[in-house]
Amino acid sequence: MRWRWSALAGVAAGALTVGVAELLAAVAVRLGVSGTPSPVVALGEAFIDRTPPWLKDLAISTFGTHDKTALLTGIALVVTAMAAAAGLLAARHRVAGLLVVVALAAVAALAVLSRPNASLSGVLPTLVGAVCGLFALSRLLDRETGWTSAAADVRAAEGPARRAFLTGLAGSGAVAVLAGAGSLVVARASRAVQAGRAALRLPAPTGPGPTPSELASLDVPGISALVTPPDVFYRVDTALSVPQVSPGDWHLRVHGLVAEPLDLSFDDLLALPMVERMVTLTCVSNDVGGDLVGNQVWLGHPIRELLARARPLPGADMVLSTSADGWTAGTPLDALTDPGRDALLAIAMGGQPLPVEHGFPVRMVVPGLYGYVSATKWVVDLEVTRFDQAEGYWTPRGWSARGPIKTQSRIDVPRAGRTVKAGRVTVAGVAWAQHRGIERVEVRVDGGPWRPAQLAGGGTVDTWRQWTFAWDATGGDHTLQVRATDSTGVTQTAEQAPPAPDGATGWHTVQVTVR
Repeated sequence: MRWRWSALAGVAAGALTVGVAELLAAVAVRLGVSGTPSPVVALGEAFIDRTPPWLKDLAISTFGTHDKTALLTGIALVVTAMAAAAGLLAARHRVAGLLVVVALAAVAALAVLSRPNASLSGVLPTLVGAVCGLFALSRLLDRETGWTSAAADVRAAEGPARRAFLTGLAGSGAVAVLAGAGSLVVARASRAVQAGRAALRLPAPTGPGPTPSELASLDVPGISALVTPPDVFYRVDTALSVPQVSPGDWHLRVHGLVAEPLDLSFDDLLALPMVERMVTLTCVSNDVGGDLVGNQVWLGHPIRELLARARPLPGADMVLSTSADGWTAGTPLDALTDPGRDALLAIAMGGQPLPVEHGFPVRMVVPGLYGYVSATKWVVDLEVTRFDQAEGYWTPRGWSARGPIKTQSRIDVPRAGRTVKAGRVTVAGVAWAQHRGIERVEVRVDGGPWRPAQLAGGGTVDTWRQWTFAWDATGGDHTLQVRATDSTGVTQTAEQAPPAPDGATGWHTVQVTVR
């Protein structure tokens, strides 16, 4: 039975290591010590940085927006298994087992140092946690050895040695739980961020925003709302821990190949003219028929006006935007300066300040480009540069550099695999081709002729469009397909292609049963 207690000792010591390190890192961040990320988050983000595109696509297709939870769960399982292994090894070869703990701490420290703005002081929480874990494991194994070596004597086994080991095991576990819980409490959105968001009074937009007809949504059960509520708006990013940026601390630097570098505070941004625009955002990882797409009304300052003040130099063709957590996106300069395209430094969505997880206090919104090259959240830096001199985060990982959105359409109702009654059935969904607009949507049944769907009146060229199709359904199993044509006359292709490297293609197809 001894191996079980040795493994438990390793797990308790490992949990103590992680709990102490997380608590100290959270306290350091709350005290304003920069370059001190959570060791667990640093491990996860370092893993994400080195994830090949095919594995990222697999994770998103499998777990959807829960991919980060799945990754953190995986890290917890791996660390638990390694801690148990360290306990087992240390029970036989003390130094070798303790070296496993040292090796795990070294990996975590390297992950911390790999994060943007990291500093040597940032590894101190990890090192202190490792020392605590080593001490706990050594002490627990000493007590476990004292107990199990006396196991032949029943009274000794039930006596002080056993109680000492179990008390140490419970104590280590309790400290680990308390430290971990404390780290979660401390690491929550800082009071400054919460207070700043609650106190923010949004400026009134200059000029008209979306008209009532553009905001009109179809009342069809099951169809995606024209405007996606913020609480269900998709979130895809590399941040395992949401950056906490208070308005008072936020600054935006505009520099690089410009004649007039700029540095704006949040108050400076609020003083600039704001416009309200409805724009649909799409993740390049969205599969055909997927839900990594949403439409919202955004309030922000046009980026082209800011760049006009900075005056980009001849030869510049890209803007490298950087998030507060170091993530980057490379956006074509002409998309940001185009007077007919309202690329925004957005401060609000749906009439409210941005939620923290969607980029508070400031994010980018650019119609017509996939998010990985344009939708930088928690944006703090705009560097005017060139595509042959700089790359965004995903480009060296195999994704295309410019990321224009492809025409897509989706059947929302009836859902795949559903059974419907024979007779008149409403088929409905959404279609999008941001900044080109949707000209036509067609539906076909069982490979028959394409028939026109009815486009709803709501939406603009920068948003998705709702559509409906009246189908006289007969009994049996049937296949429904949809395709869209944009305003340039190009119809989406039937060719099936995965998201990588520049967006999925194909017709959304669902099978339903009619009775």
